[in-house]
Formats: sequence, structure tokens, C-alpha cells
Amino acid sequence: MDRGTVGSAQSGRLLVEVREEGSSAVVTPAGELDHHTADLLREPLDDCLGKGFSRLVVDCSRLEFCDSTGLNVLLGARLKAEAAGGGVHLAGMLPVVARVFEITGAEAVFTVHDSLEDALADGSDGAG
Repeated sequence: MDRGTVGSAQSGRLLVEVREEGSSAVVTPAGELDHHTADLLREPLDDCLGKGFSRLVVDCSRLEFCDSTGLNVLLGARLKAEAAGGGVHLAGMLPVVARVFEITGAEAVFTVHDSLEDALADGSDGAG
């Protein structure tokens, strides 16, 4: 598997790393995902989809905060990925971030994994 870094974007509060893992693009946001930093995640997700990756794995293990704007970025990526025959997999969410998904019901529309390893081992497209 190619574990090379494809790209990254950074602000003072959010760092986003992107790499290829087989047929998946792994996007790792670290820090706070909110109104001010949402584009730093939206752009790499859109880039991955534009490069033909329909299976996106978002490693949330370093995501410390996510508000409704961040949630909308992930929901938008999910719609685009599913339209391309794939899906968005969320992995390793910290409790504070997982709570946002529970409260909003968004956890029901994503494939959620306990760890990045579990997400990569699951070969499904996430559309079910």
C-alpha cells in the first residue's frame, strides 16, 4: 500500500493530511473543525473525489472539535462519494466529536469504525 502523503493544508487550528491507502483516500483532520476551518477539510475531500477516490476514510482520532459547519462538510462529501459509487467512512472518533454525530443523528448515515485499521480492513463502499 502507498503510505505517501498526497497533500496537506494547515491553519493555526486545523491541520489536514491526505494519503492513499490502496483504493482509499485517508484524510486526517487534526484540531478544530468549525466555521473558520471547514474549507481546509472541504478542499482536500473534493480533491480526493476529483482524483477518482470514491472511498474516503476520515481518520477522526486527532479531531478535537466539530461543529455543524464541519458536519455539513462531511455530509456533503458523503453525498458526492455515494454519487460516485463509494462512501465516507469515519474512524476513531473522540467522544466529544462522536457526541455531535449522536445528537444530530448523523452517525446513522455514515459508516463509523472504532479505528483507522478497522475502516481500512472493511472493504465495503460505505453506501449501506
